[in-house]
Amino acid sequence: MATIIDGKKLAKEYRMKLKSRCDDLKNKGINPKLAVIMVGNDKASQVYVKNKSKACEEIGIIFEEYLLDENIKQEELINLIEKLNQDDSVNGILLQSPIPSNLDINEAFQKISPNKDVDGFNPLNVGKLALNQDTFVSCTPYGIMKMFEAYNVDLTGKNVTIIGRSNIVGKPLIQCCLNKNATVTVCHSKTKNLKEHTQNADILIVAIGKAKFVTEDMVKDGAVVIDVGINRDENGKLTGDVDFENVEKKASYITPVPGGVGPMTIAMLMNNVIKATENSKF
Repeated sequence: MATIIDGKKLAKEYRMKLKSRCDDLKNKGINPKLAVIMVGNDKASQVYVKNKSKACEEIGIIFEEYLLDENIKQEELINLIEKLNQDDSVNGILLQSPIPSNLDINEAFQKISPNKDVDGFNPLNVGKLALNQDTFVSCTPYGIMKMFEAYNVDLTGKNVTIIGRSNIVGKPLIQCCLNKNATVTVCHSKTKNLKEHTQNADILIVAIGKAKFVTEDMVKDGAVVIDVGINRDENGKLTGDVDFENVEKKASYITPVPGGVGPMTIAMLMNNVIKATENSKF
């Protein structure tokens, strides 16, 4: 039976440390501030933004939300980003995705100042991660790496298989794992013989958004299984991309959904805001 990686508990510990760093900044007259831009009325995004707002409140970070109409023009979005770039009271800028398809999210990410890019999506920060330089790392991959650290999971020489190649999770994870000397395989919708890859993985990370996609027969005995997926099953219950009940019997470590990767993602966003504030002031 696997050891369950308790992301909720770990995130709480991180938030306590971040609150202490935030208090130190405030004692020096510095007030960390996160500006979040949300375009349209995506229901899931509203929940994520609310959770980020709560975490900011707990740590002491000022939270500023900008709600934009789904019919806005690209120019209006870019103008707001430029305005926030110039505002010295704003330390971190986050553009909540997805945004309406008529807008160019890549241009928007490119316009966010690399020094305020707390989501780690500006091409400059993506490049720095590839070169293993100090930078803002995308929050979900960063949270996963911190989980490995906390549970003493050494990636050196291990076969890591990532299912999913998104810019938000899969691609940054490749670099994070390579930087820890892992041997990395990336699988996606065009991969042939997926099971051969997953059965060879010492560490399996799944981020595709398909409920209970990874089954027990796809997992090697003693593998570490990280489930990034958030889905609803037929009963409306939150579930991951992994068939948790059955895979748990086979894995050495496993993350639950909810209470695994999600809380760590938000904790790492808070970490990046505090880091951005410290970088700008010292």
